[in-house]
Amino acid sequence: MDGDDGSTRRRFLATAGVAAATGLAGCNGLVGSDTSGSNAASGTVSFSDFRGSGPLVESRPEITAPRIADLPDLSGELTVYLGGGEGGLYRDLMALFERIYDDFTAVPNEGGTAEQANKLLTEGENTPADLFWSVDAGSLSVVADEGLTADLSGEALEGVPEAFHPNDQWVGTAGRARAVPYNTNQLSSDDIPESVMDFPDSPAVANGFGWAPTYGAFQAFVTAMRVLEGESATRSWLESMMGAATEYPDEFVTSNAVADGEIGAGFANHYYALRVRSARPDAPLDLAFTRGDAGALINVAGAALLEPSDNTELAETFVRHLLSAEAQEFFATRTFGYPTVEGVPPVGGLPSVGELEPPELELDKLSNLEPTLDLMREVGVL
Repeated sequence: MDGDDGSTRRRFLATAGVAAATGLAGCNGLVGSDTSGSNAASGTVSFSDFRGSGPLVESRPEITAPRIADLPDLSGELTVYLGGGEGGLYRDLMALFERIYDDFTAVPNEGGTAEQANKLLTEGENTPADLFWSVDAGSLSVVADEGLTADLSGEALEGVPEAFHPNDQWVGTAGRARAVPYNTNQLSSDDIPESVMDFPDSPAVANGFGWAPTYGAFQAFVTAMRVLEGESATRSWLESMMGAATEYPDEFVTSNAVADGEIGAGFANHYYALRVRSARPDAPLDLAFTRGDAGALINVAGAALLEPSDNTELAETFVRHLLSAEAQEFFATRTFGYPTVEGVPPVGGLPSVGELEPPELELDKLSNLEPTLDLMREVGVL
């Protein structure tokens, strides 16, 4: 943690590509290579099929989490309401499961996170969905609060920190940390405040700063600040930042602008900087993380069993597959998300979840978005 070694948490990209190259022995066998038990999979999909590629993925340590071969088979048809989906990557993951299991079919119904949550609230007990898999904890919490989700078993949640399944009505499948991408030609890690509330008067802002206030992740961050610091302090912070911040349409563009030197730093989810560095390994871009505040928020994508479904056993088996070593490696190396299961490290030399210092905030609080939007409109940020 930074308190012990500041360089570990506050700067990570400089270490990318030099992670322990312990090889992948034991990790590249066929998913269905053990056909002696109930996992009589087709044997046509290997661990490497789940893994991404590129400079940030080249040297991965051994993965020690439970494997798909240890799980019950997926069998039957599962209707999955997808909220988001990482540009089709979640469909790709479901297709890999279908390749493993000949008699398993996933039927996705796709839309935005709020759209899918509202659809479930409208359909209620009549929903045809078996599972809600969304990239935003707030949307999962909205559905859970209406009593439309079912308890996940302890067996399914094993190995996942409690913060990522706060009431066992949903479980996080991949995390994304708020971070501060900064240009290493213009700033050092010492220029980045450890408290997000200190940004208005910091060198990081004086060198040009970027944000994407129309972006959902930024609004979730402001929601966290409103809950943690109160509306008055959040209003003051927004007003102080407005004059110095340059607005970008999303956080990938913001991170690219930092890499290009248009601005010295910005606010963005951590994986956008990784995507930039994956395509541009020499870009002068690094990441810093604040401590214990809204700027250090870790939000998650997650999945929930739907109570009205008659197919909750298959749905839970599917969730267990999302938490398998193979799927967690998929999230880590293809979406650059934080794995939520112990034994699967993040890519690019990122600090582990345990080394970050997120705020003490129940993620279901992020569902209370409307007061945040009202505040941002009043201030003029939106």
